[in-house]
Amino acid sequence: MEIVEDVVIVGAGIAGLGTALGLHRLGLRSLVLEASDGLRVTGFALTMWSNAWKALDALGVRVALRRKHLLVDGAVLSTSVTGATLSQISYQGKGKYGNRETRCVKRKVLLETLAEELPQGTIRFCSKVSSIAEDGYLKVLHLADGSIVKTKWRSGSALRILSQVGDQLFGAWRSTASLMTSLPNSCNSSVTVFVQGSYLVMATAFIGSSPSLVLLLLSQFVLDNLGEVPQQVVEVVEKTDLHNIISSPLRLRWPWNVIWGENCKGNVCVAGDALHPMTPDLGQGGCSALEDSVVLAKCIAEALSEGTQSINSKYEEGEYGRIKRGLEKFVKERKWRGFALVATAYVLGMTQQSNGTVMKFVRDKLLSAYMAGLVLKMADYDCGRLN
Repeated sequence: MEIVEDVVIVGAGIAGLGTALGLHRLGLRSLVLEASDGLRVTGFALTMWSNAWKALDALGVRVALRRKHLLVDGAVLSTSVTGATLSQISYQGKGKYGNRETRCVKRKVLLETLAEELPQGTIRFCSKVSSIAEDGYLKVLHLADGSIVKTKWRSGSALRILSQVGDQLFGAWRSTASLMTSLPNSCNSSVTVFVQGSYLVMATAFIGSSPSLVLLLLSQFVLDNLGEVPQQVVEVVEKTDLHNIISSPLRLRWPWNVIWGENCKGNVCVAGDALHPMTPDLGQGGCSALEDSVVLAKCIAEALSEGTQSINSKYEEGEYGRIKRGLEKFVKERKWRGFALVATAYVLGMTQQSNGTVMKFVRDKLLSAYMAGLVLKMADYDCGRLN
C-alpha cells in the first residue's frame, strides 16, 4: 500500500502529538507514525512549568488538563548529609509573562488529551519506519509492514540521535511511588529531594514488571542512598510497590551540538528529545517539547500556506524551498533555547553530583537558593501563539 501525505511525523510522543495538534488547529492535516501498538504512556508524571502551560494554552488543551491536576506550591531543598534545609522556594507569584503556574501532570493523561483532540486516523500505530529514501522532492518512508508513505515534510519528534549522543550518558537515580496509595497524609502531591550526588523524584509511574529480586535490590539501593531525609520520604519509598521502581540510563546532547549539529536537512527536521535531549535536573524535557510543537506547527503552516496547489515541477521545486526555509526558521528559533536548557540542566546536575569538599560547601551554603531560582527562571518563557 502506498499513501501520500503533506506532513508525516515519526513518533507519537509529546512533541509529535503536539505538532500534529498545532497543525490541526491551523487547518492542516498530518500523519503521525508510531511504532508501538498504542500511546507510549509508560513513564513518570511530568512537572509542567509555566512555559508548558503557555504552549498548552496555544494548543487549546490547557483548561482540560488544569482541571485534572493540582497546583504545586513550591519546593524545599535539603542536604542528605545532615538533613538540614538549604532553601525554600515558592512556585507562585508573577513572572515575566504573567502569573506562574506549576502542576504535576500524568504523562498518560497528557498524551491522551493531545490525541483525543486530533481527527480520527491522524495517528497510525504499529508503523515502524524501516528505511527512508528520496523521490524527487519527496521523502519516501518504507514501513516494517511493507507500506510506503510519501511526504513533502517529515519530522522526527522522538528519534534517538545515536550518532551524536550515544556516548554521552549521564546517570541519575529516581524513586517513584503510586501517589494515590503510597504517600503519607502529611506529604504534598509532589516531593523533590536533592541528595549528595543524586536526586530522587517522587511521582506517578506506570511501568511493566521485572524480576522480583532485581526490584527488591533497587528498592534497598534507594533506601541505602537516601541519607538524612525527612521520614515522609523514607515512608514513600518503603510503601512503593516494587514494580514501580526503575533504574535507567539517561541521555543528553552536548549544548554545542544543539547549536552546530545537523538539526534539519532539506524537508526533514528533528524536534523534542531528538533535538535537545537533556538531563532531568530542570524538569524541562516535556515542557520544551511542547514549546517545539507550537513553533514547528507555525513554521510549517507558514511554509505550506504560501502559493497555490499545482502539479508543475517548478511549483514543486518552489514549495520544497519554502518548506526547507520553514524548517530552518524553526531550528534557528529553537536552537538557542535548546542550548540554554541543555547547558543549564547539565551544570545543575554536575553541581549537585559533586562530592568535593569545597564544592559541597559552596553548593550548600551559597548556591542552593540560586539554583532553585534558576529552575524558575528557565520556566519563565512564552513560545507564542499559533496565529
